[in-house]
Amino acid sequence: MNDDSRPFHKPVRRPAEVFDRLFSAEDPADVSRVAHATAAALVARVREEPADAVVERLVAFTAEHGIDTIADLWSRAPARSLPGALWRLYLLQLMVHDDPRSAALLYERGRSRLPSVDDVVAGAPTPAGPDELVSLCDEILRGVFAGDLALALERAASFCRVEAAGAVDLADDHDATEPERAASFTTRALRLTTYADELGAAAGLWRRDSLT
Repeated sequence: MNDDSRPFHKPVRRPAEVFDRLFSAEDPADVSRVAHATAAALVARVREEPADAVVERLVAFTAEHGIDTIADLWSRAPARSLPGALWRLYLLQLMVHDDPRSAALLYERGRSRLPSVDDVVAGAPTPAGPDELVSLCDEILRGVFAGDLALALERAASFCRVEAAGAVDLADDHDATEPERAASFTTRALRLTTYADELGAAAGLWRRDSLT
């Protein structure tokens, strides 16, 4: 349910815009060192003493401050790295928060079409409306800082697979009558599938103490 009493926040840069940002001025080696150092320090510090207030501030970070700070730190890190995984989790959270109705539509279409246990792993209730998916994404991100980090990454990967299946299903619906809309759903499905593979790989690396 929307709460109209919440204070107004300045608009944040949308995920699609962040994807297209160019970072040409910095030394790539310095950028990489900062990305890995900040991600490792943040996760280690919070997981060592997971105070509820601190965890909740991290979960709500993009709602309060936007995505730019996180993008500057982690968006160029390799997908199969700790900063790369954190960037994908925050971006997924923002995508759902930004348009929960579309996310819910994709999820419900995907869970009915996907012949796998991904829906169970992701952990969404049945049915999963907009509010439920917002809560699910927050819960997954919370697990990074106060739970089983590998499980959080696996849940995010499964969530992406369900959403991707829904996007494919909707693309099929519109292919004959609205090819441009169908193409946008296909593009989203491909991106989500890539994210699923990357987050799943990151989970495996964390379990082997190799995610840095």
